[in-house]
Amino acid sequence: YINPQAVKPAQVAIFTREGCPHCARAKGLLASLGYEYAEVPLHHTVRSKVVGAVTGKGTVPQVFIDGEYVGGADELEQWVTARKRKAA
Repeated sequence: YINPQAVKPAQVAIFTREGCPHCARAKGLLASLGYEYAEVPLHHTVRSKVVGAVTGKGTVPQVFIDGEYVGGADELEQWVTARKRKAA
């Protein structure tokens, strides 16, 4: 039985680096909202090249939700706030 009203889980990916407090904040926010995410930890020797090629930025975290580029931890917080306003 498939529920036709079931909501498809969001597809979330986050580029991170080990020890990054902003990455931890973004992952904590995603987890607190019930989002499962695919974490892509990047080694320091390639991080800026990879993130730069994909987002045009050079820092982590960088968050994508359902194919939409959200941004870093601050932008993720703004995205969440905007979604909450829309739902209200």
